[in-house]
Amino acid sequence: MLSIFQTSVEYLKGVSSRKADLLKKELNIFTLYDLLYYFPYKYVDKSRFYLIREIPLHAQAHLQIRGVITELRTIGEKRGKRLVATFQDSSGSMELVWFNGISYMEKSLQLNRPYVVFGKPQQFGQHFSITHPEIHAEEEPVKSGITVAYQPFYNTSEKMKRAGLDSRSLSRLCLQLLNDYGSRIAESLPEHLRNECRLMPLPQALLNIHFPQSNALLQAAQYRLKFDEMFFLQLQLLRQRQHQSIRQRGFPMPKIGAHFHQCYDSLPYQLTEAQKKVIREIRNDLFSGHQMNRLLQGDVGSGKTITALLIMLIAIDNGFQACLMAPTEILAEQHFQSISRSLRDSGVRVELLTGSTKASVRKKLLEELEQGEIQLIVGTHALIEEKVAFRSLGLAVIDEQHRFGVEQRAKLWRKNDPPPHVLIMTATPIPRTLSMTLYGDLHLSVIDEVPKNRKPILTYHYSQRAWPEVYPFVRKQLQQGRQAFVVFPLIEESEALDLQNLMEGYEAFCRDFPEPHYRISFVHGRMDSESKNREMERFAKGETQLLLATSVIEVGIDIPNASVIIIENAERFGLSQLHQLRGRVGRGAEQSYCILLTGDKLTNESRRRIQAMVDTNNGFELADFDLKLRGPGDMSGTRQSGMMEFRLIDLVKDEKIISYCRNIAQNVLRDDPTLEKKENAEIRHYLDENPHCRVDYLQIS
Repeated sequence: MLSIFQTSVEYLKGVSSRKADLLKKELNIFTLYDLLYYFPYKYVDKSRFYLIREIPLHAQAHLQIRGVITELRTIGEKRGKRLVATFQDSSGSMELVWFNGISYMEKSLQLNRPYVVFGKPQQFGQHFSITHPEIHAEEEPVKSGITVAYQPFYNTSEKMKRAGLDSRSLSRLCLQLLNDYGSRIAESLPEHLRNECRLMPLPQALLNIHFPQSNALLQAAQYRLKFDEMFFLQLQLLRQRQHQSIRQRGFPMPKIGAHFHQCYDSLPYQLTEAQKKVIREIRNDLFSGHQMNRLLQGDVGSGKTITALLIMLIAIDNGFQACLMAPTEILAEQHFQSISRSLRDSGVRVELLTGSTKASVRKKLLEELEQGEIQLIVGTHALIEEKVAFRSLGLAVIDEQHRFGVEQRAKLWRKNDPPPHVLIMTATPIPRTLSMTLYGDLHLSVIDEVPKNRKPILTYHYSQRAWPEVYPFVRKQLQQGRQAFVVFPLIEESEALDLQNLMEGYEAFCRDFPEPHYRISFVHGRMDSESKNREMERFAKGETQLLLATSVIEVGIDIPNASVIIIENAERFGLSQLHQLRGRVGRGAEQSYCILLTGDKLTNESRRRIQAMVDTNNGFELADFDLKLRGPGDMSGTRQSGMMEFRLIDLVKDEKIISYCRNIAQNVLRDDPTLEKKENAEIRHYLDENPHCRVDYLQIS
């Protein structure tokens, strides 16, 4: 099968070079395989034929009718010109109307010849008409050898439609493909596995996904192709993990030394049991001699950074260097400051490298890094520049990893041979289903506790008209020595959007919180790094009591004294983003508050999102809710992380299939780790020959 379906789509009858270019540019259909696996997005039942008198009043669905054309006439002139046909069956008559392709239709339609018409009727008085119906002579479908019980509908673009590649055209191309090559489609799964999992044969599934003969066969086809989609993904992820665990050597780090113990013993608080468990898991990886590739998942404020620091100290105690890469300069600066404080008297050399590092300082840093004089470096994308070289990079920690592109992260892996141990951190709780597909090749550690001295953040929802009630509350918090964030969706006023903006907010707050009693600072994405860092530093030191900001403060801002965050136009933010913003407070021992201000007109989805924020502080519960509400598209940066878009699998609705496929893949590899057994020949052949399976998921995760 695969040698055939690697053939360019141009070789299919009916596909000109122009149409082939459009298929490639608009739909990423390059080969016959791509076309075969471009599935319909919906189907219309064509198994039933209606009589004209049976058409329901106010019909909403497409219908299929048999009859003959008894009259053809052209009405109107120029742009108002249209072709009208009287279409009749044994029960009555109706009109068929064409505004385009009039001359072609006049030549091709014959009076009193039996036709099948398919379309959505429109009612005018007691009469019905169909505009631009699908129409074919009643005997035509038999010629293809495939009867169409359900009409497939394919997504296309306007550009394609103008070139004659509408849904019907794609349907005809798929029919041509199945007629020409259907008998040569090979199986991808062995018979014993198909029988065990009760799966339809692949050729039959591909036929019924495009041209289902019944609803039952359509469902069976969808299940088989969903199974294939997830089974082969899980098989690859598990093989990658297997290969890494067995063959990818890593730096052995057997020692827990003085730097680790000094930092651990000097902590002003006790680690949670979840943090201790994670450290044990990672320590076992570092002892093993195989490269670690682990995801550390934890809710906001759960203590991932101190956990990562202790792990980096294990690397340093074993004579290696460590690095921590953050997505923004503000976050990198925050990490650098907190780590420097924790290691103040340890003798560990910690430095910061970002795009704003001055050239003279950068040159010296790079020399000392390559010579091994710097043991721990914190930075942004600057760490992956080619000029950055380490003497012995043993551990790389990636914070908020979904904000980095695939190639960016891969560059960090190449800083050493063998590659360093990798610890990926995310503060975005990921539902189990999504984690299983995004990070199936990674070992997973979860910090699911927050420090015991932290009180749950109280979250309230108000209309923006309630500001007169909110101001006194904020003022009282500031008078008690606390600090507050105010987050705006925009920097400046927008003509297109009726939203609160930071600059107007700054003027209003300056009036209501005047100096010298209060001091206000603000940060936003258009400020240069030096200005942003200066304002953040003022707030961190308590020199300002109010920080007005856009979502640039979403991650990594750790101000224990901040007890209030107000989010303007909260309906404009996603649930994950709202939860991250809320996590900027609640980091001290005092009670903290999150106030969500919205407009009065909320969509149902916005209202449910805001209510979820009020109901729970649990990031994992919110992540599950968000996945069900929005789907996986925007969660965890799946697009940025290189995650494929699924053809059929729905990560929300198909949780059982995903888990089942993973179990089956685990069983197959447990019995035949190298897939060399004769009974798995089809699987091995599919993986070897199919270019869509040649993805290095370790470089993605």
